[in-house]
Amino acid sequence: MDNGSPGPTPGFLVWRLANKWRVAVDRAVAPLGLTHAQYSLVASLYGLRRTGERPSQRQLADHTGLEALYVSKLARALESAGMIERTRDPRDPRAVQLQLTEQGYAVTGRAIDAVQELLQRLMEPLGGLDVPRARTFTSELTTLLDAPLATPVSDDENAQGAPS
Repeated sequence: MDNGSPGPTPGFLVWRLANKWRVAVDRAVAPLGLTHAQYSLVASLYGLRRTGERPSQRQLADHTGLEALYVSKLARALESAGMIERTRDPRDPRAVQLQLTEQGYAVTGRAIDAVQELLQRLMEPLGGLDVPRARTFTSELTTLLDAPLATPVSDDENAQGAPS
């Protein structure tokens, strides 16, 4: 942080906010037997159920931004807890589809309510969740999330990989 910058970098602040949010969600959903990572899966399944989708583990990994192997591990734990069902996709026997059980649907509904209340509190300093400033903030976060973060290749690396 000492490269002439008068304060913390945006990257540091994003990291701090992400950690603050993760810890707060962990605490909010712990009484329901969930972790933040598990919540991200079941809440996504909850929303997708409303549209009639039954995603594969790979689709859910892409949707949540979590690694596929981690989603598989979380899904097995959630299945053991009676929250989700994992079944083979009839169209692709290698793919595993996920679906909330009735118990999972009920618990997830309560977890979503708890996290929505937490989100309201998080956004209070910006004026609340439904104000222009919050919508702008959300739009800017979306822009950052949509931007690729591929490591740039230096001219030296380009020259080394170029055919002679």
